[in-house]
Amino acid sequence: MEAVHIKFISFFILFYISSGFASPEIEHWATSKGVEVYYVNSPQLPMIDIQVIFDAGSTRDGKKLGISMLSNSLLAEGADGLDADAISNGFESLGAIYSSDVGHDTASLHLRSLTEKELLEKAISNFKKVLSSPDFPNDAIERIRSQMLIGIKAKQQSPGALAREAFMSALYQSHPYSKPSEGTETSIKAIKRSDIVSFYKKFYTTNNAMIAIVGAVDRETAESIAEGITGALQDGTKVDDLPAVEKLAKEQNIFIEYPSAQTHILVGQPGVKRGDSDYFPLYVGNHILGGGGMVSRLFSEVREKRGLSYSAYSYFSPMLFKGPFVAGLQTKTEQVDEAISVLLENIKNYITDGPTEEELVAAKKNITGGYPLRIDSNSKILNYVVVIGYYKLPFDYLDTFNSNVEAVTVDSIKDAFKRRINPDKLVVVKVGSSLNPKKTE
Repeated sequence: MEAVHIKFISFFILFYISSGFASPEIEHWATSKGVEVYYVNSPQLPMIDIQVIFDAGSTRDGKKLGISMLSNSLLAEGADGLDADAISNGFESLGAIYSSDVGHDTASLHLRSLTEKELLEKAISNFKKVLSSPDFPNDAIERIRSQMLIGIKAKQQSPGALAREAFMSALYQSHPYSKPSEGTETSIKAIKRSDIVSFYKKFYTTNNAMIAIVGAVDRETAESIAEGITGALQDGTKVDDLPAVEKLAKEQNIFIEYPSAQTHILVGQPGVKRGDSDYFPLYVGNHILGGGGMVSRLFSEVREKRGLSYSAYSYFSPMLFKGPFVAGLQTKTEQVDEAISVLLENIKNYITDGPTEEELVAAKKNITGGYPLRIDSNSKILNYVVVIGYYKLPFDYLDTFNSNVEAVTVDSIKDAFKRRINPDKLVVVKVGSSLNPKKTE
């Protein structure tokens, strides 16, 4: 039976890709309480994905670092008088799946359910309790607090995590992006239940929310679902805008001593935000530089030609404000200087010279050829719908994706990289052992 199921799914994906696929049509409206809804009818499977997104990510932590993640994790730990087991069993008994997530920009709750009427209604009822009536029981607070503290301590044993934290701190300085989403040991221990309740009441409101719905339900049903969800939420005040990310004033070199045979290296600076006019030249250009895996320049120069690292990569991570441009690798301690030199040299040369026409043609084929796989499931479509809705991207973003990629030229890549990446103001972070240990620069 399992083999038949796998064959069916494989056939469905192949049929979807090969039958002249069309990008999903996104419909948009606002509920009676003013919450924006983004909806895609996807009738292929009898399932629905519902995601409620709040401007309640870790950038909203303020001085109580980690409170966004702690609060979000507690929503399903007790709600409307039900304990965590009752809530979890309530979803599982219906074949529904609940999850939640926190990033720098947003906090969200996600429900996946079958669309059979009775099952869906019960799943949404349980979902609304978690969303609108969390109890924040003290025993759950202490349990989740302990789990977060274990994670924070574990991070101290991960050179990659240490490198990432130091990198973000150096890039973003006083901006909220510089702070760890999971908080610190001191901040997590200091958070009180009253702090969590206040955070929830301030940020989990209709004025601070957005809903994305993808699945096998019609527009009328989607509207009813959205009205029911937002009707359960309290009204509130739209939270204040955050400050923009400032440019780096100078280059920084940071070394963190760590007993490891490999040194973790990150290089970069603030890069690009969602919806930026330079996004496609930077995206396609970075595919050639370090985002294309084994066919990228960094991989070729660092691993294949010199054997300095198992892999080398780069990427842009656009966010509400300028997300990071990151290039990285791991290498043996005695090879650190050479590896960094090769990495920086290739980044600088690429900014100056850009790609060749042959590299650009190959990158475009790779990106556009893989496009159907980006939207071959409801969950992938949902991710795009959330990004399009929250970051106010054009509704035809998916329809025009390939044409925007094809429109990129060698000159537009060179122009974008020269304006966006300053090779004289890069942050370089190294975490590993030193033959001659020294203090952080």
